[in-house]
Amino acid sequence: MLSRAIAMTSLLMVSISAGAFAQTFDPSSMKTADGQPDISGTFTFRTLTPLQRPQALEGKAALDTEEAAQFEASERNRLNRDLFDPESGAPSAGYQPRADGGVLSYNEFWYERGIELVADKRTSLIIDPPNGRLPEQTPAARRRGAARRADVNEHRYDSYENRSLFDRCIMGFNSGPPMVSATYNNNVMIFQAPGYVTILNEMVHNARVIPIGNETNRPPFAQYSGVSRGRYEGNTLVIETTQFTGGQSRGTGPNMHLIERFTRLDPDTVAYEFTVTDNTVYTTPYTALMPLRRTDDDLFEYACHEGNIGMHGILAGARKLESEGRALRR
Repeated sequence: MLSRAIAMTSLLMVSISAGAFAQTFDPSSMKTADGQPDISGTFTFRTLTPLQRPQALEGKAALDTEEAAQFEASERNRLNRDLFDPESGAPSAGYQPRADGGVLSYNEFWYERGIELVADKRTSLIIDPPNGRLPEQTPAARRRGAARRADVNEHRYDSYENRSLFDRCIMGFNSGPPMVSATYNNNVMIFQAPGYVTILNEMVHNARVIPIGNETNRPPFAQYSGVSRGRYEGNTLVIETTQFTGGQSRGTGPNMHLIERFTRLDPDTVAYEFTVTDNTVYTTPYTALMPLRRTDDDLFEYACHEGNIGMHGILAGARKLESEGRALRR
């Protein structure tokens, strides 16, 4: 995978140029008490770099300094909730006009989506396929997706069981696995102890406690976050995850196979790379790469269930409209 090697080298060179100390940094100098590569800490992965390369930037893997500044300014303006008109909405940012049921629920104060591209100015987090886009889906996956969307459209107001895992506060939309930068709560804390590593995401306070080097004693059932096992390869922590219930990561199914790689680049940066393979959904695997940057900020409790009045409002509103004989928006 030449594109992966180029992207990793680019990210490393950007890290090395960050300061005099980084220029002489030796990853093997940071070890845990039991001698493993130290990738622990509190990090942010927020960035304006999208997972997929925008169609307008097709064929352009990275931007120069001037292009990057223009793109960043444009994206900050396009996504700024305080600039949205609540009547006309902002369809380019995913918010429909009020007449079509659009609701601007939060202002910009609540967002923490990142303000700049990753340091090497890539136009996508995906580094393979080289076009920076998700692979083509299989015909069967497209049919399943269409059937699923039709079912959701028909039954979305029937019960809480018909709402998404995000609406139900079960899974976070950026915590994965795999993790991908999104609109807020892009923070993660990584703990290491002999025989284990724990990844605690701020989003939905998702915590993955991962055994190291223990491929046996796997549970006989699938889980939303899958079943993970870790190992060290040189200065990299490799986490392999299977046994997903399905649907967690951009349409993938229960056959998703995920490999995550954490590599310390300097005292303040860990490279996070992941590869998703699911031949029941995508025609080829895809790989993404983004930096985890050390932060001194605290992680906040994400008390989603305790304050999930949105779920009550959605279903209560639907029952009210039905009692009045009015049609529900689909």
